[in-house]
Amino acid sequence: MTDVPDPFRPPQRRHRVIEDANEEQLGKALPDMVIRQLDQHLDLLGPAGRHGSMSAPDLQAMHRTIYQILRDTGRRPGEIVSLKIGCLEVIDGQHNLIYDNHKAARLRRRLPITTDTAEIIAAWQRHRTQLPTAPATRQWLFPSPLLRSRQARGHLTASCVGVAFRTWTRSIPKIDGELLGPDGTPLPFDRSLITPYVLRHSYAQRHADAGVPVDVLKELLDHRSIETTLGYYSVTHKRKQQAIRAVGSLAIDASGNPSSFADPLAYERASVSVPFGNCTEPSNVKAGGGACPIRFQCAGCGFYRPDPSYLPALEEHIHSLQADRETARAMAAADYVVANMSTEIDAFTRVVDTMRRRLAELGPEQRAEVEESSRILRRARAARRLPLIVTSAKDAG
Repeated sequence: MTDVPDPFRPPQRRHRVIEDANEEQLGKALPDMVIRQLDQHLDLLGPAGRHGSMSAPDLQAMHRTIYQILRDTGRRPGEIVSLKIGCLEVIDGQHNLIYDNHKAARLRRRLPITTDTAEIIAAWQRHRTQLPTAPATRQWLFPSPLLRSRQARGHLTASCVGVAFRTWTRSIPKIDGELLGPDGTPLPFDRSLITPYVLRHSYAQRHADAGVPVDVLKELLDHRSIETTLGYYSVTHKRKQQAIRAVGSLAIDASGNPSSFADPLAYERASVSVPFGNCTEPSNVKAGGGACPIRFQCAGCGFYRPDPSYLPALEEHIHSLQADRETARAMAAADYVVANMSTEIDAFTRVVDTMRRRLAELGPEQRAEVEESSRILRRARAARRLPLIVTSAKDAG
């Protein structure tokens, strides 16, 4: 810029490169037990500071609603406080939240939400109709009670929510963390880590731990790049090895007989991950799981080796098969089609029942270790990207 003549050079005070805050810092998710404690003390959450045009009970109801939406949707605080009155949408029975992604300048984004979350929003919408509204606040779901101050936008600000959060967490008598002290009692959780934004990380980590595929979570978080989303799936080699040791010892075969792996290396080298467990069939292992000779009817295969980390996928598959069976019956499908589905459902159900029974036989500490290890392995599997073969236009013909 030094070679540009002064008349054409932008003033430095107006021409600054603004560094975007790293809102996607990972590793800050709140433990589930901390969120449960926050839920138990929701009655203590309320406004902090001036009430303005709203009564204290109305403001308290508003802040409680905002917390629950932040917790359930993983949106940024600025995206929640700027929700409009008509932010709920129902398409074919599925509720969606319509919001604006201000950070990426993408407006009217749609996020699938649960019926419970939709009811929380609808309850506040009904409450909202009873509030006195100034013209500047009528379009906003969470109107600002301080229109005469600098809050000229008409809706509550994210900073107000942050102040309310800090006041709330200080008022809670006790918040236990996951770590135990020398006497075996939980150590206090660092309250400074509880912020409105950290609920976004908690939402993301919860989905990653549940094994939600990385491309699906990217869309749920409305990330620009999948690389950001992949951070929530980060599992160190050491943690993965420890998880395999805990879970691999509980692997069974299709008949429910124990069939544990000798060590983590055997778990990864002698098997391949398929949708509902591990497969040890040599040709399928060599093909990376893409050459199953019986079309992934795993529960009827002698090479099938499921372990507890696959339980959610198994239960979901059973529900899907049951729905398909009802559809087949409604279509008057041939008896052998329905019978095959019923046999497969029964086989997968036996696998699930066996694993549930073996987990119930474990002590509390060992069971907790297996559950945590299962979450780690699901997270690692969900982060696997689909292999893409790049072809040129010439190759495509």
